[in-house]
Amino acid sequence: MTPYADRRARVLAQMQPGAVAVLGTAPEVTRNGDSEYAYRHDSYFYYLSGFAEPESCIVLVAALGERTARAILFCRAKNPDHEIWDGFRYGPDAARTTFGFDEAYPFDELDARMVGILSNVPALYYALGAQPDLQVAGWLNAVRALGRTGVTAPATMHHLLALLDEMRLLKDAHEVGLMARAGAISAAAHARAMRATRPGMLEYEIEAELLYEFRRNGAQAPAYSSIVASGPNACVLHYNANNRRVLEGELVLIDAGCEFDGYAGDITRTYPANGRFTSPQRTLYELVLRAQAAALAAVKPGQPYSGIHDAAVRVLTEGMLDLGLLDKRKVGTLDDAIGTRAFAQFYMHGTGHWLGMDVHDVGVYRDVSQADKPSRALQPGMALTVEPGIYVRPAEGVPEQYWHIGIRIEDDVIVTDTGARILTNGVPKDVAEIEAWMKAA
Repeated sequence: MTPYADRRARVLAQMQPGAVAVLGTAPEVTRNGDSEYAYRHDSYFYYLSGFAEPESCIVLVAALGERTARAILFCRAKNPDHEIWDGFRYGPDAARTTFGFDEAYPFDELDARMVGILSNVPALYYALGAQPDLQVAGWLNAVRALGRTGVTAPATMHHLLALLDEMRLLKDAHEVGLMARAGAISAAAHARAMRATRPGMLEYEIEAELLYEFRRNGAQAPAYSSIVASGPNACVLHYNANNRRVLEGELVLIDAGCEFDGYAGDITRTYPANGRFTSPQRTLYELVLRAQAAALAAVKPGQPYSGIHDAAVRVLTEGMLDLGLLDKRKVGTLDDAIGTRAFAQFYMHGTGHWLGMDVHDVGVYRDVSQADKPSRALQPGMALTVEPGIYVRPAEGVPEQYWHIGIRIEDDVIVTDTGARILTNGVPKDVAEIEAWMKAA
């Protein structure tokens, strides 16, 4: 539990002396009748606690004068009757010692104890507008009602999540280890699905191969709804119905990753259902692969985050012009086509995103400390995806040989002191590698 205790200490060090921070976890949600969705903790809460039970709350009290800082956990009380039905609960005593908190109390005492904790403190740090179930307004009103006895309520409020976003953006060694495992499991699942694919299968049959490999290797769940898109479905960016039959001669685009101990993998691979690329498919695939190589080369500490996208766009746009997807007579030079975003007809999304506990992880992409808010400089410890693509829908002037071809290639990387460490190399990516892998099935 050392990494979690260290993070709580870092938060306390950044708080105003004597201030209080409050952070609850996600509630359980009813699916239908008396059945609930599979529970998943709040990412911010887990980042500071490592504790995955519902009905839990962290309270941090910053040091002031001779009063030392305190980290308090509220969690469900031990209840043998409930545990018969729903499984083990730590309870406050075991949770305090296991997860390294200074104090722990039953969750049912949260409202009553918060009135005392918030009395005579200068400031409150809270997930503003994000967790109304914590009844912050009720606590503050109860403290203010004690004003006639000389008790004061916090004078200022601070957005706790903004502070945590900056911390979560830079991964520590513990997190990198978990992300490497998530990437390895996700890669194994893609390799399995790729080898299992045959024309005539339904997309959800291929998805089942992914899910089997995720769970078999200890992942708790998919990190997001898996995309298994064949033929024209690959041109729908967030397609996830996964119910079409895969036809001979088509490509299959899979965008999927697992969640392992709270951290997400996120991989996309595109491959031919029959194991052999056609000439047009190969041409576009190798264009996207070159774009990804250029984008990966732009992942260096000190370089702007936007440089990753710019590198991919330049390669893709040049290829679109050379292949006649873009008409040079209409869009002009390469720089003209980039400047007017002519490429967006076939490449309309960014080249990646932050990655971590959430598949689209927290953190700003611009340096908001500067007036013109330039693209943020990459730093060692940042985790991100690199995922260029090309999506060709039927349209006037677009060569018909490329119609209905959608390709995306995505890997997970950690920014290092010298460049990028790719976490997802365990699944074929080059044309020859893909064809050889599928032929061996």
